[in-house]
Amino acid sequence: MSVKAGCDLECGCSYASLLTAVERGLITEDEIDVALTRLFTARMRLGMFDPPEMVPYAQIPYEVNDCEEHRELALQTARESIVLLKNQPWNGEALEWEGEAPAEPDSAGPPSPNSLLPLPNTLRSVAVIGPNADSLDVLLGNYNGTPSKWVTPLAGIRAKAEKLGIRVFYAQGCDLIGDSRFHFSEAIAAAEAADVSIVCLGLSPRVEGEEGDAAFSEAGGDRKHIDLPGVQEELLTAVCAVGKPVVLVLTNGSAVAINWASENVPAIIEAWYPGQEGGHAVADVLFGDYNPAGRLPVTVPRSPAQLPVYYSAKAQDRPKYVDMDSSPLFPFGFGLSYTTFDYSRPEISESEVPSGKSVQVAVTVTNTGTRAGEEVVQCYLRDEEASVPVPQQSLVGFERVALEPGESRRVEFTISPEQMMVYDDDGLPRLESGRFTVTLGGCSPSRRGEALGAPRPATLVFDLK
Repeated sequence: MSVKAGCDLECGCSYASLLTAVERGLITEDEIDVALTRLFTARMRLGMFDPPEMVPYAQIPYEVNDCEEHRELALQTARESIVLLKNQPWNGEALEWEGEAPAEPDSAGPPSPNSLLPLPNTLRSVAVIGPNADSLDVLLGNYNGTPSKWVTPLAGIRAKAEKLGIRVFYAQGCDLIGDSRFHFSEAIAAAEAADVSIVCLGLSPRVEGEEGDAAFSEAGGDRKHIDLPGVQEELLTAVCAVGKPVVLVLTNGSAVAINWASENVPAIIEAWYPGQEGGHAVADVLFGDYNPAGRLPVTVPRSPAQLPVYYSAKAQDRPKYVDMDSSPLFPFGFGLSYTTFDYSRPEISESEVPSGKSVQVAVTVTNTGTRAGEEVVQCYLRDEEASVPVPQQSLVGFERVALEPGESRRVEFTISPEQMMVYDDDGLPRLESGRFTVTLGGCSPSRRGEALGAPRPATLVFDLK
């Protein structure tokens, strides 16, 4: 069925059964030949069957592959992907500013006094703690090249701290997996000696993905649970118990349920697997040299009980389970900034749209804070009267805009007929007349997103005739 549907390549063992499928008359050799032709045509175009001297891709010198422009691109990509999940005052107060704010390109003033991040450049010392602080595993994830230079979070923070005259204490604290607490005492001592602790936890390709230890694990690269592995949360709890400010830095490739941290740690950033320059990017965000604007490409659930998410059943507007809130821990599209944004009343080209015609929507977003920053304006569509189950919200467009303090920008989106379609029981797309709701904002539409600090979105409706 997969080959007939156009899936030419399968990275596993299922396609080994194609010979049996041919013998049973489930698929023909001609159908397999179509897939083979496409696969080998692509490989031939890439020069995979030619001598290296005939392949232009093999002639690129290392000074080009590893040039400064490429490293700068890796750094900027890592910066733009980091998501600020939480940024609260420390113990009800902000760290005191004794000098100038950290330098930020195009910045206009210090950060808000109500938040822990960005860290002031007048700190005397920081502790960098955790199994992912100085791990190369957490930089590149699966299917990666091999860079000539790797910058871990610890290395990036040390480089930044050296320029600012800040002392850095380091302790691994625990392993990524396993239950040993032997080195907790070193982590606690580092936290006690420092003004702020930066705790680097999460996952690595060792516990998720398709390579190495993960691929040959009992779960075959899948995860049995979505919590932090091993005793990582215990380590975080022990560091927080010291009674000094703590920042949690997550490095992982999929959602991690951090319920305790979301309630007890004042600042949390999600760095994913940030690449070869990831450590510098993390340090730039922590110390305010870059204002984070990444947005979650996944929903972070509170519990495995919320999984899997089904789109084949109609949504129920129930705010709670018996024993917990039904909202996610962090919703899709969520992310904070060191500045604030406001959305104007939205505009629409027409409120009654003929079937088969596109509709244009627009909104003006304003930077209402005191720092330059970027907002990811997101456009969501909800079919209010679909005859079949559909997602509660569908992302139909987004645009990243950079705004100076007080600056406004009008952002437009076109919603096509294809984006208004539903799929019937036969899997065929069709347009249905009815009412649609459009939401424009900095996060997927939810009360949870607003409660976490996302700007209030703008909404409008139109009728498809």
